[in-house]
Amino acid sequence: MPVEIRELVIKAYIEGTGEEGAGAANPMDKEEIISDCMEQISELLKEKLER
Repeated sequence: MPVEIRELVIKAYIEGTGEEGAGAANPMDKEEIISDCMEQISELLKEKLER
């Protein structure tokens, strides 16, 4: 059964003094962000399927 996502909310929190470059996030931070996003998407899909 195909799942259609009609709404996707992306929240970003930016911290720092502004001295870092645009690509200053280390790979572990990126992995954590991706992991959190995937977890939230998974929860939304589970809620959708329960309805």
